Amino acid sequence: MAAAVRKAMARWFLWFVLVCSPLGRVLANVEGDALNSLKTNLIDPNNVLQSWDPTLVNPCTWFHVTCDSDNSVIRVDLGNADLSGNLVPQLGLLKKLQYLELYSNNINGTIPSDLGNLTNLVSLDLYLNKFTGEIPDSLGNLKNLRFLRLNNNSLSGHIPGSLTTIIALQVLDLSNNGLSGEVPSNGSFSQFTPISFQNNAQLCGPGASKACPNSPPLSPPPPFVPPPPSSGGSSASSIAAIAGGVAAGAALLFAAPAIGFAWWRRRKPQEHFFDVPAEEDPEVHLGQLKRFSLRELQVATDSFSNKNILGRGGFGKVYKGRLADGSLVAVKRLKEERTPGGELQFQTEVEMISMAVHRNLLRLRGFCMTPTERLLVYPYMANGSVASCLRERPPSEPPLDWTIRRRVALGAARGLSYLHDHCDPRIIHRDVKAANILLDEEFEAVVGDFGLAKLMDYKDTHVTTAVRGTIGHIAPEYLSTGKSSEKTDVFGYGIMLLELITGQRAFDLARLANDDDVMLLDWVKGLLKDKKLEMLVDPDLQNNYIEAEVESLIQVALLCTQGSPLERPKMSEVVRMLEGDGLAERWEEWQKVEVVRHDELAPHNHNEWIQDSTDNLHPVELSGPR
Repeated sequence: MAAAVRKAMARWFLWFVLVCSPLGRVLANVEGDALNSLKTNLIDPNNVLQSWDPTLVNPCTWFHVTCDSDNSVIRVDLGNADLSGNLVPQLGLLKKLQYLELYSNNINGTIPSDLGNLTNLVSLDLYLNKFTGEIPDSLGNLKNLRFLRLNNNSLSGHIPGSLTTIIALQVLDLSNNGLSGEVPSNGSFSQFTPISFQNNAQLCGPGASKACPNSPPLSPPPPFVPPPPSSGGSSASSIAAIAGGVAAGAALLFAAPAIGFAWWRRRKPQEHFFDVPAEEDPEVHLGQLKRFSLRELQVATDSFSNKNILGRGGFGKVYKGRLADGSLVAVKRLKEERTPGGELQFQTEVEMISMAVHRNLLRLRGFCMTPTERLLVYPYMANGSVASCLRERPPSEPPLDWTIRRRVALGAARGLSYLHDHCDPRIIHRDVKAANILLDEEFEAVVGDFGLAKLMDYKDTHVTTAVRGTIGHIAPEYLSTGKSSEKTDVFGYGIMLLELITGQRAFDLARLANDDDVMLLDWVKGLLKDKKLEMLVDPDLQNNYIEAEVESLIQVALLCTQGSPLERPKMSEVVRMLEGDGLAERWEEWQKVEVVRHDELAPHNHNEWIQDSTDNLHPVELSGPR
């Protein structure tokens, strides 16, 4: 009898294990199963997904996955990870997902229609992959979607009309695909320009700058594009000539007082702003970018009063302003001299900058363009720059704590990585420093002043005779040759990390008083050689930091500031190292190389923690800003 009871209990237990246990696991870990299904369908040559362990209770401890306080997945960051394979419909089970970042991989197949179930999605970035098939109509269900980038794939078919109902949509890029048919121009699509749809040969309509068959001709280009010279002889030319004569006569009638006034104003040394009435319309937009009138910005900044100056930089002055709707803005007046006919080029470059939208990049809100002035309008950052928080904070305000500094390091790296790897053409900042890393209301890092240097071609480096940058942050090869690349920014980022850790300036003559190096990088290396790590850390932190994290950031900084640009990591690699993926291996490899170099040069001078990476540099690499 007892044996029969035991046998029955064993059967019941087996049934429970086979039926109830899997059900409980699915109920408790639907999101983990969905992501594990994605991992199974992807080819991962670099083991980026190695930490995705399906036996864990939830996926919140996995690399490249972010959860909220309820342990629900809200972000998946797998951009530029060299992944291939297919997406899975199970992704539609991530109900709280806000950011799905799978850009710059080799993922193929179709885009699952189940992504339309992700109603909390804010950003869907699938660009620079090998997706085929049509854009799912179900994506129109994503009413919270602000960023939709599907460019540089092999998508085909029509653009779903349902996408026009996404009122929240701010950034759209469907360029470089095989889409066909008429580009919708209603709803949210009314704000987008042909740049969002370019290089789709079969698209037509106003959004594609090509008329559809059996449709009337498209409207002429915007009025501020200079018209071609007239070719006399036609009735249209005659009418234009008559109109021009009338306009010229009217202009002469009022010109004398204006010329006298302008001559009187030019004698004075102050800065002046002149607007053109025909360019006053504030409702002219470039895509989602607003074109402000100069008078509107004059009112906002109290006629560009000195009391509203937020800062001065290599590109001009920045003024604090308040628009008519009450919102605060930062207005940058570019100080470069203008050349006639440059309006269209400026317009194009501004629109390209506006397409660079990322959580850690300063969003361009609008611009102002007159024949003599160029101004850019940005959101106002109430917490200022990292540099001002480190070195110019009032005594009544607390210093940046270590948690914020650590978050700033990662956020700035993500922003720069986006500029380098996911803008086409890519953007090289060329002046990365703590003063150009701003802090929003949540003390999240926002990279500013990008794109103001000449845009980089996607494949070529840029050579310029005018080296832009700040002493102490300029990479040695850029200073000596004028040739910049993304590795120029990596060097500046490494110096910025040292600013975060030490609280000190990259170049400071005051350090001479203590017989120290004026260059922050050299000063840090000197202390590390003397094993004085604790003297590096900003005294404002009052020992409230995690030593292991400080050492990690210093290691990343030193890898970024190697003399040879070829040996520096890419910003995408820096992001992974800061997330805990690959730093130990990279640092160990670098130390081995440095030990060999050091032994060759000075076999009797060893150091356990760090070797000076400038010991064995070529002369051109030693000609940095010292």
